[in-house]
Amino acid sequence: MKVQIKLIDKSLPIPEYKTTGSVGFDLYCRNDETIGPHEVKKIPANLVVKVPKGHYLMVEPRSSVVFKFGLIVIGGTIDQDYCGETDEIHITVYNVKNEMVKLERGTRIAQGIFSKISKVDFKSVSRMGKVSRGGFGTTGY
Repeated sequence: MKVQIKLIDKSLPIPEYKTTGSVGFDLYCRNDETIGPHEVKKIPANLVVKVPKGHYLMVEPRSSVVFKFGLIVIGGTIDQDYCGETDEIHITVYNVKNEMVKLERGTRIAQGIFSKISKVDFKSVSRMGKVSRGGFGTTGY
């Protein structure tokens, strides 16, 4: 499947899957960025993507980012219709450190994963007809 993309800064690499078994492709930091202690910040990822019909694009963390930089990548969903000329993907990060974190332009900080969409019809009911099994942690930790 071919996917149309637009690079904002054409000097940065085009997305690629690093191995034949990779599910996600890397997303790059477009600019040098500084994230303050405990700050949440949107990082431009240099990419506008025309997500294929019947799919959506998930923005997910790279496993090394929290250990290498102290940043938690907050996942996001890119819809099929978010592909206008200036609809650049951004990566939301949270700095868990008590110090500034600096990212250099071109740093790989997240990954994109395409997935098929399943839509459902909702039916409102007054009862679910099952006994509640409990909430968070009820099956153990």
